[in-house]
Amino acid sequence: MNNQATQHTKVALVFGGSRGIGAAAARRLGKDGFSVGLTYVSRPDSAQEVVSQIIAGGGQAFAVRADSADADAIRAAVDSVVAHFGRLDVVVVNAGVLRLGRVDAFTLEALDEVLNVNVRGVYVAIQAAVPHMAEGGRVITIGSNSAVRPLTPIGSVYGMSKAAVAALVKGLALDLAPRGIRVNNIQPGPIETDMTIDQIEHIKPMVPLGQVGRPDDVAELVSYLSGAASGYMTGSSLTIDGGMAL
Repeated sequence: MNNQATQHTKVALVFGGSRGIGAAAARRLGKDGFSVGLTYVSRPDSAQEVVSQIIAGGGQAFAVRADSADADAIRAAVDSVVAHFGRLDVVVVNAGVLRLGRVDAFTLEALDEVLNVNVRGVYVAIQAAVPHMAEGGRVITIGSNSAVRPLTPIGSVYGMSKAAVAALVKGLALDLAPRGIRVNNIQPGPIETDMTIDQIEHIKPMVPLGQVGRPDDVAELVSYLSGAASGYMTGSSLTIDGGMAL
């Protein structure tokens, strides 16, 4: 079997694509006709399930292990996808870590972990991907509504990391505009995933719309930002949180 994408098939790479928002984004991009590479860290079974779902829908996909705290692993993942499919058109940088704590209890080790994955890892992923992109390429980061407004007294470091991503996107949009590459950021609020399922009833009253989002809600925005309809957008941050950060 030839694993190369056909000449006219676009290719997307989703960092952190085995669960939650990343998995939904990978599946949606597969449905949109992209060949999809996705990364995982500790759940190869989940990653393979997403791959199987995309293939069952008539698409092409494969998974590669890459820790987004490891710059060499990030670069290797990009190279692997390009070698596998022959091109790269869209990169979705979804991998991230959530660590919470008040300033007097938040360790430097935890600070370094958050910054390494949520900021440095995002930068390295984009830096590694864009040399392979042609005009019309798309870079999409998954930030957080905590970049807009602090939502909890124990989330200062996480919010800082996501605010850094939003600022980075603006600068990179200017950097890459001469090459016709669009760079945009999605800022979700609470999303129902396996990590938040036990907190849903506690979170709902905090959301003006009275509901928690689904991974597919965010995947819809990924789809939009990956397609022709968003061709005049770059440097934007789109908040999707039921009004929570208003």
